[in-house]
Amino acid sequence: MPTLYTTEALSTGDGRNGEVRTSDGVLDELLAVPKEMGGPGGDRTNPEQLFAAGYAACFHNGMRLIAGQQKVTLGESTVRSTVSLITLDNGGFSLEVALSAHLPGLDQATADQLVETTHQVCPYSNATRGNISVTLEATV
Repeated sequence: MPTLYTTEALSTGDGRNGEVRTSDGVLDELLAVPKEMGGPGGDRTNPEQLFAAGYAACFHNGMRLIAGQQKVTLGESTVRSTVSLITLDNGGFSLEVALSAHLPGLDQATADQLVETTHQVCPYSNATRGNISVTLEATV
C-alpha cells in the first residue's frame, strides 16, 4: 500500500504536563492535565482535545469527499467530535468517541447514509474500529 503522508510529533517534559511539537514546527503546543482530572487546566491543550480535533477534521473531510463522489451537495456542514477518557475495570484507560455531523438541507436518510459510509473510509474510524466505542449521529 502506498504511503500518502507521514508526520512526526515529539513529546517532551512531563507527558500530559509537557509539550508536543511536530518535526516541521507547525504544531507546537503546551499541555496540561485538565482540572477535571486533578490538573491545572487553564489555556493549555491535552491529548484528548488534539485527538478530538483531528478526528473531527478528518471525518469532515472524508464526508465531503464521499458526498462529492455521490453527487450529494453539502452546504455548511459541521462535524463535532466528543472524546471522553474513561477508566476500565482492569485499572487501565480508554477513549469513547461520539461523532455528530450536522448536514442542513439533506433528508435524514441521505444524511445517515453519508455518515455511515464516511465511517467506513475515514482513517480515524478505521484505526479505532473494534478498539473503542464510536457512536455516530447525523442531524439535518
